[in-house]
Amino acid sequence: MNMIVAVDKNWGIGKNNQLLVSIPADMKFFRETTSGHVVVMGRKTLETFPNGLPLRNRTNIVLTNNPHYHVKGAIVCHTVEEALEELKKYEDEEIYVIGGDSIYRQFLPYCKVAHVTKIDHVYEADAFFPNLDEKKEWVITGDSEEQTYFDLEYRFLRYERIAE
Repeated sequence: MNMIVAVDKNWGIGKNNQLLVSIPADMKFFRETTSGHVVVMGRKTLETFPNGLPLRNRTNIVLTNNPHYHVKGAIVCHTVEEALEELKKYEDEEIYVIGGDSIYRQFLPYCKVAHVTKIDHVYEADAFFPNLDEKKEWVITGDSEEQTYFDLEYRFLRYERIAE
């Protein structure tokens, strides 16, 4: 299972249920990486998408505590265990966890790869991704050249969980 996320220097990912910044190359990377695959997200993440609709060309799995929540075009699960059972239908490398912060934390133990766009800036954030640099079981196995978007510098990193 994979995770895909954009983080700032403090591993912040969002504020008030919105991304901290929208970088076109990062959005393109997200689209290309997840298209045709399975995406796992929380309800609040889904509701930030245009018209609150599931992402096209993907199998959308939405996790929510609300037993009455339904959304057309998505599979709704109510517990991590239920979601993991649903995910058994798919190849591990086809699955991408896409947020938000509580979903990332809950699924991190099941993931082997994290695609992290690391932005060299500190934003005011109220949602965070676990700091993989502080976790000895995660190592960087891929690092792009530094990219720029206006005055923002960022890079695409690939972290992999190593067997302990």
